[in-house]
Amino acid sequence: MRRLLDGLTVVEASRGVAVRYCGRLFVALGATVVRAAGGDDRTIGYGGEAGEAYGRWLDAGKITVAPEEAIDLVIAGQDADGVAAGEALAATLPGAPSLLVIRWFHPAGPYAAWRGTDEVVQALAGVAYPFGLREGPPTLAQGHGPQIAGGITAFNAALGALIARPRPRRIETDIFEAYMCLTETGAVSAFMEGGASVRLGVNRFVPTYPCSSYRTADGWVGVTALTPAQWRGFCGMIGKPELADDPRFTTTVMRLLDGDAVDALCEPPFIHRTTAEWVAMGDAARVPITPMPNLAEMPNAPHWRERGAFGPFDATDAVAPTMPYRMAFDGPSVARFAGGTQAAPLSGLKVVDFTMGWAGPLCARTLADLGANVIKIESDSHPDWWRGWEADQSGDPPPRETKFSFISVNRNKRGIVLDLATLGGLATAKALVAGADIVVENFAAGIMDRLGLGPAVRRALNPDLIAISMPAFGNGGPWSAIRAYGSTVEQACGLPFANGHDHWPPCLQHVAYGDPLAGLFGASAALAALAGRHLTGGAEVDLAQVACLFQFGADALVAQQLSDVPLPRTGSRRPRAAPVVVSASLAEDEWLAVAVDGPEAWRGLCAVLERPDWADDPTLADPAGRNRQGEMIEAAVSAWAAERLSQDAAEVLQAAGVPAAPVNRIDALGYHPQLSDAGFWVTMERRYVGSHITPAAPFAYDGVRPPLIQPAPTLGQHTAEVLANLWDVPVVEAVP
Repeated sequence: MRRLLDGLTVVEASRGVAVRYCGRLFVALGATVVRAAGGDDRTIGYGGEAGEAYGRWLDAGKITVAPEEAIDLVIAGQDADGVAAGEALAATLPGAPSLLVIRWFHPAGPYAAWRGTDEVVQALAGVAYPFGLREGPPTLAQGHGPQIAGGITAFNAALGALIARPRPRRIETDIFEAYMCLTETGAVSAFMEGGASVRLGVNRFVPTYPCSSYRTADGWVGVTALTPAQWRGFCGMIGKPELADDPRFTTTVMRLLDGDAVDALCEPPFIHRTTAEWVAMGDAARVPITPMPNLAEMPNAPHWRERGAFGPFDATDAVAPTMPYRMAFDGPSVARFAGGTQAAPLSGLKVVDFTMGWAGPLCARTLADLGANVIKIESDSHPDWWRGWEADQSGDPPPRETKFSFISVNRNKRGIVLDLATLGGLATAKALVAGADIVVENFAAGIMDRLGLGPAVRRALNPDLIAISMPAFGNGGPWSAIRAYGSTVEQACGLPFANGHDHWPPCLQHVAYGDPLAGLFGASAALAALAGRHLTGGAEVDLAQVACLFQFGADALVAQQLSDVPLPRTGSRRPRAAPVVVSASLAEDEWLAVAVDGPEAWRGLCAVLERPDWADDPTLADPAGRNRQGEMIEAAVSAWAAERLSQDAAEVLQAAGVPAAPVNRIDALGYHPQLSDAGFWVTMERRYVGSHITPAAPFAYDGVRPPLIQPAPTLGQHTAEVLANLWDVPVVEAVP
C-alpha cells in the first residue's frame, strides 16, 4: 500500500482495541503512529498467546518513540481516565494536535458512565437479540466487532477533520453509535412503520430465506435466495423445480416462517456435489452461492492468495489480514483538495454515486455527511433496489418512495435518473465523471465496463479521479464473479466458523453483516486516496467487501494458526473473559447480557450475587478457571437475573463495576434514551413520508455533529437541477 498519509504523525494514548485499530489504519496507509501506552494483550482476542499475537497485528508498523516533528493527532479513550490522559498528553505535544476521543458511550446520555465491552454493545445495538435458537437465549458473537467498527468510524471522522482548514480541535465518536450502522435502518423502519423484532433460529433472519449454510461433498456453501427469480433458480439447481410453485413457499417470508420444511427439502442434494460444482451451478442460475472456507483454510484460498489478502505481521510464520483494498495510481498530480470548513470538511468535493443497496450508499453517505456534494445516479428501469423490487409501483405514495432503509442511507445526497444504455445518458454520466473528485460503485465485477464506464474510460476522462469499486469479492480472482448480498459476504469470510456452537451449522450473526461495514471501509479508502492525491494522483480502488470482514475476524484467524485443531465454538463464552452469559430476566423473552472482563468486574459480580467466597477462591481468579466452573457461575447469574427486569439488573451490575446490559430488540432502538439524549436520532421532512427520524452522523467536531442538509432524494428529484449544471463541465465523449 502506498504511503498516502505520509507526513501525518499520530499518537495513541490508549490500549483499547478501538483506539489501536484506528491507529493501525493510519499506519497501514502511511502515517507515522506512536504508541504511548502499554498493556496486557493476553486479555484481548482469544486471550493468552493468541491475544498477544493479535496485539502484535494491531500494533504492526507502529513506533514507541515520538519523532521531534509536530504531532497532527492524538487518539484517546476509551474510558474517562483514558480520555483525561489523552487530553493531558495532547496539551504537551508540539504542533497543537487535534484530539480524537473514542468512548464506549456518548457523554450526554444516561449510559455515559457505564462500563462498555464488545458484548455489552452487541446487546444494546440490537445485534445480539435475533442471533441464536428460537427459544433463546440470544447469542453474543465472538471477537471485537463493535470496537473495530468504532475504530474505522473514528478513522473516517479524524481523516475528514485533518483535511479541513482549519482543523477541528476535538473529534469525538462512540462505539455504541458506530455499531448502530448494523441496525439503524431496521430501527428507523420499526419506529416509522411498526413491527417487532423476532428471533427465528440459526441462520434465519428477516426477510430472507434460504439464507443458509449447506454441507457439500467437500465443505460448505452459503446460499441466499431472496427474489422470486432466485428462488426459482435455486429450486431448479437442486433438482426440485416443483418447489418454485409450491404455495407454502411463494414468498421469502413464507419460506422463512417454514424454514424447517425448506431445509428438509433443500439440504439433502448438497452433499452429493462439491463446493466448486455448486458455486458454478449458482452462477449459471444467477443465485448467490459462495464457498465457505473455514478459519484454517481461508489464508490459503486461491482467490485470497491472488489478491494478497493476508500477509506476515510479525517475526513468526503467522499471517493476518492486510488492508481490504488494492489501489492503482496515475502518478503525482497537481490536484489537491484544499479542504472545506470545520463543520463540513469535504465541502466543495464532488462525488458521483452509482451505488445501490447498503454498502455503497453508506460509503457515499459518509462522504455526504462530511460535506461532499454527492449526486446519486439511478434509472427509471433500474432504481436502487433498496427502494424495493416490487414490479407494481402503482399507488399513492408509490412503494419505492416509502422504504425507510433506502431513506436512511441516502440522506444528504441529490438524486438524478440517467439511462446509461442510451448515448445521451452515458454521455451525461461521463461528463459528471469528468468533473468529479470521487466516483463510488458497488456493482458486480465487470458491470461498469459493460456500461461503458470502466477504469480505462474513467482514467481517460479524469486522471485525477478517485474511483472506489467495491464488489463482494473484488475485481479479479477466481471468485470475483460470484453474486452476493451482505449475507453472502459474511458467509464467505470465515466468521461463521467462529460464532455460535459446534453443533450448529456455520452461522450468520446478522442478515447482512458485510454491507454497512464494507461501506465504512469504502469511505476510508476514498478519504485516504483524497488525502494523498497530491502524492499519487488519481486512484482506482479495488475493494473486496469480504476482505473487510477479515478485519473483524482477525483475532480468530490469528488464533486458528496457533492451534492444531479447529477453534471450538462456544456460544457466548470466550477464553479471555468469564463469565460471559445471556440470561433470561423477569419479563417474557427479555434478556440480560453480562460480560466480566477482569478482576474488578469479577469481584463486583461476586458482591452482587452475595458470593464473597468466590471472590477469594484462587481457582476462580482467572477466566480459564471461571470457564471451568461456567455452568455453576452462569446458573447463579441466571437465578439472580430471573427475579429482575433486565434494565434494572443491568443498572445494579453497572453500579458494581460489572459490564452488563439489557439485550435490546431493534424495534426498541428508536426510543432508546441513550441514543435520544445523545442526539443520535434526528427528524427530517421528506415528500411521501412526511416527518421521519434518521440517524445522525456518529461523530462530532468540536461538540457539533455534521449537519443534515436534505432528506434522501425521491427518484429523479434533482435531475433538472443537476443537468442544468453538470459541475460546469461540458459533455464530452472521451474514449481511450
